[in-house]
Amino acid sequence: MKICVTAGGAGLDAPLDPRFGRCPFFVVVDLDSMADSSVQNTAAGAAGGTGIQAAQMVSQLGVSALVTGNVGPNALQVLSSAGIEIYQSQGGTVRDAIERFRRGELVKLSAPSVPPQGGMGRGRGMGGGRGKRW
Repeated sequence: MKICVTAGGAGLDAPLDPRFGRCPFFVVVDLDSMADSSVQNTAAGAAGGTGIQAAQMVSQLGVSALVTGNVGPNALQVLSSAGIEIYQSQGGTVRDAIERFRRGELVKLSAPSVPPQGGMGRGRGMGGGRGKRW
């Protein structure tokens, strides 16, 4: 069985990234051999539709499950339609998430864990200035 973990970098020792659509990498792991490959998430910098694009990307990786921190409604729909089960994990490394998955400690998601555009952030960008001129 192959699973995909959202990651902040390449490899098993990369930190798990809690964002699905905007994570920098997807780490694909074969649970039988522990062979891994890292795929850069080219959708991460998209202005819109990031979750859907990332979900389409993951569905082409031939995985049965996804481990991530959060997933929005549009991505969840695409992943579920592709037959990919989604599990929630927080913190640690990709390797840690895989071990928790193997032990059955992760929560399986059947509903989105964030609202649409949940990964857009709340900082100074994306309208944080509320129309003021600085």
